[in-house]
Amino acid sequence: MGTFYLTTPIYYPNAAPHLGTAYTTTVADTLARYHRLAGEDAFFITGTDEHGEKIAEAAAEKKLSPQAFVDGMAEKFRAQWLALGLAPQRFVRTTSTEHRAAVQHLWQTLYDKGELELREYQGLYCVGCEEFKTDRDLVNGKCPSHPNRVLETRRETNYFFKSSRYFAWLEAELARNPGLIEPERYRNEVLAMLRDPGFGDFCISRPRERLSWGIPLPFDDRFVAYVWADALVTYLTAIGYPSDPEWKTRWLGVHHLLAKEILKFHGATWPIILHAAGLPLFRGLRVHGYWTLGGAKISKSAANLTDALGLKDVYGFEALRYFMLREMSFGLDAEFSEESLVRRINADLANDLGNLLSRSLSMVARYFDGVVPKAESRSPLADVAARVAGGVDRHVREFSTQRALASLWELVSSGNKHIDSEAPWQLAKDPAQRGRLASVLYGTLESLRVIAVLLSPFMPETSAKILAQIGSAAPPAPLERALAWGQLAAGAKIAKGEVLFPRIETP
Repeated sequence: MGTFYLTTPIYYPNAAPHLGTAYTTTVADTLARYHRLAGEDAFFITGTDEHGEKIAEAAAEKKLSPQAFVDGMAEKFRAQWLALGLAPQRFVRTTSTEHRAAVQHLWQTLYDKGELELREYQGLYCVGCEEFKTDRDLVNGKCPSHPNRVLETRRETNYFFKSSRYFAWLEAELARNPGLIEPERYRNEVLAMLRDPGFGDFCISRPRERLSWGIPLPFDDRFVAYVWADALVTYLTAIGYPSDPEWKTRWLGVHHLLAKEILKFHGATWPIILHAAGLPLFRGLRVHGYWTLGGAKISKSAANLTDALGLKDVYGFEALRYFMLREMSFGLDAEFSEESLVRRINADLANDLGNLLSRSLSMVARYFDGVVPKAESRSPLADVAARVAGGVDRHVREFSTQRALASLWELVSSGNKHIDSEAPWQLAKDPAQRGRLASVLYGTLESLRVIAVLLSPFMPETSAKILAQIGSAAPPAPLERALAWGQLAAGAKIAKGEVLFPRIETP
């Protein structure tokens, strides 16, 4: 089976991480965990994008050198992912020696192929975006992402990658392989860019006399690589490009996960860079929407930061993790509020999942002295579990954590309904129903085991707690075997612990 290689954006560390960056990284962590559970060579990478004008500006404000500034910010990102239980296989920094070598190798390759040209250019420049803007990019004469920053008129000489010569090729490629960019609305946005007369060649440099904080171009050290000509290459750096021969194998399984604001560079520019350099395209570009707060995008620049670590300290990260993965329909925006977070915790985690575990364990303790009973008949929950497992697998492979969790919760709901309809408390009154009682409670415990296995990529700590309480060992590998009905051993001792998710009382 091939490699599943997933990248997050390489985050720009001019401010601390927030809910938006935590969401993307959590999705990547979850997908990698699932594919690994399925027996695949799966990993994900993240990192920090540490060059460019905004970094130099932010460092100056702090009275630090750019390197000292990014060292501190990169550590904040690393620490946040560690505190949230997120485990990337690589954390790439664009100031690293290996990344510098990768960037210089790629752009030297394109220079040698005659794909670059030195030109003089004049236009409106947004420092916040670190790019020149055309009329098509502006709203009422302002950058929509940075409306409070004054656009600067700049005239300078830079290197341009002659990307426009490949626009027709990329259009044809997207027609041939529509799954390259998903959801469809974002593929259509890229097609609109390619057909826009104002969308021209890609400027890949900045003059060192204006900006020295960057990677020097290997063929002309009067210039440094533009931040996006630098950052995109991290996806190759992380797997050993160009020196490690293994990079080619891993690259064949690469998917890029990102928010819609950086679609232009990933959807319209990056595939052309790869094609022109003679490198294989990524397998998929998966684009999600924004988290909003009061209708405004949660971001560094909007000054409405939502701190994932702060929310973790109040609600626990497993609950926040579930909320993020369950609440956002992939590709669409989602509104964040603590009220909606609390509703999810109470309804899904406390009332549904927590209640199923608690009542199952309590009845096993009461009627079978805390020992997993032996079933005399196959539970109808077995068929539900098999159907749900198929749905979870399909939705995860479609990058839809929301649908995957909705599918999984069908088994949670079925477990609770099974208890209600079979009424074990009534069966326990009749000695002749002892075998049926054992089958009902074994079925609910075994459904909890399947739930915990499927839940482990989404909520690893919660999964481990459920397995420990129902007397189950860690799930066997591969996933197909772990999901086979009847793995829970009769005679095992349960160990009822703390309530999984206490209900949060609101005023």
